[in-house]
Amino acid sequence: MISQFFILSSKGDPLIYKDFRGDSGGRDVAELFYRKLTGLPGDESPVVMVTSGGEWGMRLAGRGRHHDDRHFIHIRHSGLYLVATTSENISPFSLLELLSRLATLLGDYCGSLGEGTISRNVALVYELLDEVLDYGYVQTTSTEMLRNFIQTEAVVSKPFSLFDLSSVGLFGAETQQSKVAPSSAASRPVLSSRSDQSQKNEVFLDVVERLSVLIASNGSLLKVDVQGEIRLKSFLPSGSEMRIGLTEEFCVGKSELRGYGPGIRVDEVSFHSSVLLEEFESHRILRLQPPQGELTVMRYQLSDDLPSPLPFRLFPSVQWDRGSGRLQVYLKLRCDLPPKSQALNVRLHLPLPRGVISLSQELSGPEQKAELGDGALHWDLPRVQGGSQLSGLFQMDVPGLPGPSGQGPSTTAPPLGLGPASLSFELPRHTCSGLQVRFLRLAFRPCGNANPHKWVRHLSHSDAYVIRI
Repeated sequence: MISQFFILSSKGDPLIYKDFRGDSGGRDVAELFYRKLTGLPGDESPVVMVTSGGEWGMRLAGRGRHHDDRHFIHIRHSGLYLVATTSENISPFSLLELLSRLATLLGDYCGSLGEGTISRNVALVYELLDEVLDYGYVQTTSTEMLRNFIQTEAVVSKPFSLFDLSSVGLFGAETQQSKVAPSSAASRPVLSSRSDQSQKNEVFLDVVERLSVLIASNGSLLKVDVQGEIRLKSFLPSGSEMRIGLTEEFCVGKSELRGYGPGIRVDEVSFHSSVLLEEFESHRILRLQPPQGELTVMRYQLSDDLPSPLPFRLFPSVQWDRGSGRLQVYLKLRCDLPPKSQALNVRLHLPLPRGVISLSQELSGPEQKAELGDGALHWDLPRVQGGSQLSGLFQMDVPGLPGPSGQGPSTTAPPLGLGPASLSFELPRHTCSGLQVRFLRLAFRPCGNANPHKWVRHLSHSDAYVIRI
């Protein structure tokens, strides 16, 4: 049972507010929540907190806050805060599941979840909340069941840009490398317009991987982790059967080997409850009858053992003249992707010592650019071809900078405050684990000659790609 539900933008602006029981302090509660949230130290706030005499404190791991006998449970999705409040002693995990399901429903019925989409579909969001929750009690979160009750039509948003890293909802995202479908094709709502009689039967399947890497200053690999998902968004009639064929060499755990080629191994794997696994052990085929809308078919994780080289290697060189305060940083970035692959929207972020007052640069390509901002150097590379090397020479004036003791007037030791470097990038048509979708077969046969459209995409992106200087 919940008392309130509200959605805040990344800046704390209230987009949606719903009071189910009338036992709260009104809209001021949303402002209080955001003020307390942003006042916490660190980039990631503690996720369960309680009060003692009106003060906030940390408790256990879960996303919840408590103030004046009121618990706040929240998730962050696509840059938005989805928050539920309750004065009852309810398991935070059940409310987290409810908020995650509400995020999926809003994406299904509005087409995509974002600040602009919510603002354009306020009436639809309130209608959904009225059907999902009655006096704070959950009635249903089924996309298919709600279709019978929702009357408001979605205001379809304009095609969105490639993608927001806080969300993995990539369906219909348009890249420079892979423009295989209109960017708005999969971001439309599952509830078709009553005036639109040309609704297409389409299904979108995305294999998305998030790569976390930590590389030491000597180039040795300290940590690597891949978090992957197979996400499906279906516009087919509910109950339409489909079969997803994965790489035959796919195996779970180090002891299992399959096929004649190199194994595609993951450490852990989990499946959606609707997935049938009769053919998975023998042929690596997933069979399911998904409802309309979006769901995560499979999640998997791989640590410390990638089947292919890391996508990027950075070779830094630092020269620092302590007498003049002149700092020179030479960065060579090597892309170890296959020659036919490429990385998009590559950005290198390098924290700099305090007091940098100027920057001169020599870059290896005219499409590149570099700038100072927020105490760091930002080097942007829109497109990097596999097998290529790019470089940048950066010279900065840092007057009065203290350095390591025992060093001469000129040294190659990095000054205090320099680094570590971090990379962000997107790798279309590439998976770091090697997992691929062999086929997507549908048993659904519509009336007429039009066959359902199937879109399959593979994409990797950086989650935390850190190189120590």
